Amino acid sequence: MTLDIRLPIGLLFAILGALLVAYGIASDPAIYERSLKININLWWGLVMLVFGGLMIVFGRRKRRSTE
Repeated sequence: MTLDIRLPIGLLFAILGALLVAYGIASDPAIYERSLKININLWWGLVMLVFGGLMIVFGRRKRRSTE
């Protein structure tokens, strides 16, 4: 059984993305005054969450095709 590198990397990005999304939702909007009121933590958390999800999907798809 080989471990595809996409699985742990995808899991890492998904966990960190979920943490950033949670922080972006829970944080005070006043801290985003300098960034033109764009919730940077929320948007980058979503990007990281999608990327992590894609890595997990591609890693699992590859594992299924080799079995």
